[in-house]
Amino acid sequence: MALRKIRVDSDPILRKKSRPVEQFDARLWELLDDMKETLQKANGLGLAAVQIGVLRRVVIVNFEDSYQELINPEILETKGEQCAEEACLSLPHKAGVTKRPMSVKLRAQNRNGNWVLYEGSELKARCYCHELDHLDGKLYTDALAPGESVHYTEDY
Repeated sequence: MALRKIRVDSDPILRKKSRPVEQFDARLWELLDDMKETLQKANGLGLAAVQIGVLRRVVIVNFEDSYQELINPEILETKGEQCAEEACLSLPHKAGVTKRPMSVKLRAQNRNGNWVLYEGSELKARCYCHELDHLDGKLYTDALAPGESVHYTEDY
């Protein structure tokens, strides 16, 4: 495993759309392992491959020290609405209140290519939406709640 550099701020790759994963092999597994190590070191909740400069539809999220590897993820259903503060490893020392679904149901492939269903509400739903947005070249700043703006913080 190896730490990868997290792309930040105005790096143009963050606005690019990621391509689907087609091969489930040692190269993908190395990417997933590197992403997990990078996420652990950064003390974050989620990381998309594009944030480390890899334009593939790969996300890793961490909820209560349980890591989920989401490959080619697709949101199947959303319910409700919530507004809460979000931050991003690619936008250090910034945060903003976003408008997201209250709950999300999605499917994604695991490292072996098998499809798995996932569900999340509140923080987990926000995290899923946040990370999947990265795969389409979107940042949380694109999902700010009406009347909200990004503010600077030392917390993130």
